Amino acid sequence: MKSRFFVHLHFLSAKKSFIKLERLLKIIIFVLLCAALASPIVVDKFNPLNRHGKDIVFSIDGSGSMGSSGFDMEDEVSKGERLSRFEIAKLIASDFIQKRESDNVGVVLFGDFAFIASPITYEKEIVVDMLNYLSHGMAGQNTAIGEGIALGVRAFKHSKAKSKIIILLTDGEHNSGDISPKDAIELAKEQSIKIYTVGMGNRGEADEALLQKIADESGGAFFYAGSAKELREVYEKINELESSKIKSKEYLLKDYYYWAALLLALAILLYLLYREANK
Repeated sequence: MKSRFFVHLHFLSAKKSFIKLERLLKIIIFVLLCAALASPIVVDKFNPLNRHGKDIVFSIDGSGSMGSSGFDMEDEVSKGERLSRFEIAKLIASDFIQKRESDNVGVVLFGDFAFIASPITYEKEIVVDMLNYLSHGMAGQNTAIGEGIALGVRAFKHSKAKSKIIILLTDGEHNSGDISPKDAIELAKEQSIKIYTVGMGNRGEADEALLQKIADESGGAFFYAGSAKELREVYEKINELESSKIKSKEYLLKDYYYWAALLLALAILLYLLYREANK
């Protein structure tokens, strides 16, 4: 029987084994630090329903009277052009929409009838672009306030938000449509939809009594704007009344995970220090 000899027994020593482990752990620490510096993130921007904000529908009067001019606008916005009430209403609504970073927004246009111009979505750029395509008269020359509310309610069909809001803007009186404002209010109340009503233009043009009733019965509020400046102030008040839970777009869209890599690297480093102290 042949004898077998292990010449290099030091390769099997516990000390050498730890040196190998120590070297491996140092490499892992280095890799983890590199990963932390790279700042791994998870971006969530493809699921507009996975938000913590509110669902808001703008129901905008597109009747013939909204084509009137004389609704003063700041020069820095209008660039010296004489804009119609409808164009000014779109510009100010667009500014409001872009500030509601954590909310989903939709648009309804009403005249003789109403239609959903933009379904409720988190993509603010799409909503603003759609607003730019709209013009007064597209839905007829009259004012179907009941239809404007009813289509606003329908826009929430797939909404999962706890807070649902309609902002109804008009410069006239209800004089068209198959749905009365009274019936439309009941539809909104059934789904716990709050309605903020905004009358614009000269005093006496919009039906203030009806707009006040709509707001009161739905739990919202009524405002009147006689100028573009006042309309902007109205939206600022609504923004304060319906503040968003999340203000930071970065926090909303991105989850950073560099801390996990740093935490693991720190744990391994502490382990190595402990082993070194007990050698």
